[in-house]
Amino acid sequence: MDDAAVLEKKGYSLSVTLGEGSYGKVKSAYCNKLKCNVAIKIIDKRKTPRDFLERFLPREIAALKRLHHPSIIKTYEIFETSSGKVYIIMELGVKGDLLDYIKITGAMKEDFARLKFQQLASAIKHCHDSDLAHRDLKCENILLDKDLNVKLSDFGFSKSLSRDENGRTILSKTFCGSAAYAAPEVLQGIPCDPKISDIWSLGVILYTMVYALMPFDDSNVRKMICIQKQHRIPFPKSKYLTTECKDLIYHLLQPDVSQRLCIDDVLRHSWLQTSKSEIPTSPSAAEIVCQGPEVTVKSTSENFQVTVLLTDTFLTRFSSF
Repeated sequence: MDDAAVLEKKGYSLSVTLGEGSYGKVKSAYCNKLKCNVAIKIIDKRKTPRDFLERFLPREIAALKRLHHPSIIKTYEIFETSSGKVYIIMELGVKGDLLDYIKITGAMKEDFARLKFQQLASAIKHCHDSDLAHRDLKCENILLDKDLNVKLSDFGFSKSLSRDENGRTILSKTFCGSAAYAAPEVLQGIPCDPKISDIWSLGVILYTMVYALMPFDDSNVRKMICIQKQHRIPFPKSKYLTTECKDLIYHLLQPDVSQRLCIDDVLRHSWLQTSKSEIPTSPSAAEIVCQGPEVTVKSTSENFQVTVLLTDTFLTRFSSF
């Protein structure tokens, strides 16, 4: 029995293909019960590697059943047929993914970016509070509903975290994700807390939201890691950003994992607390010194200094692991 016939018996009218990946495809359908369009992820277990079936698919299904948050894609139903096909019925991100949105509309204004990033960060807090790391945070995995609300999706590489006898998170030794969004410790193969690595990915996403550019060029990963470890972040002079927004990006893209923010610190950051009427540039918060193609930001409220290059990079879709 083909997919259309299987789904019709369940009350779904299959429509167009939304995307195809290595292990399955996603189609849209109309749900008679819900009276709305949904997304259906179809995985043929007969055509997928054993490692995926034994490790990643069970993790994804477990995460989808476990997570319930307004900014995480909703899962309505999961079922498997005798022929070995798994159907995951999910909320449809009718406005597509964040990367496509940015490519069409350009860089977000700070007020709008703040709202979207706050939604995303709250979704990550829900995951991390549940001892679950996403491990593949990127603009392509952030969907938007009809009102442009964030819906975090694709938990195929997510991992439930275990703790040792002292209550400390057991470090992850399995590495996955996209090079352009991955933290330097992941790219270097260093055992790490994947929740902390998620925070780096949030920094890449926020940067992309406000600049419509990627912060680092991953065409040469070794060179990129070197730049990241030096904490060199390019803040293009082509767009003005408040000191608070740059400060948050700076702390998210912190190469030292012991100094990187946790998700609660992210949500407490001043940029996410500032309303539209309270966004003046604060000379007391940072002194900006320009020297040719470089700018140095010296914080007086916190003990840091960072030199960034005033160069533009190109927004590119990355999908390599």
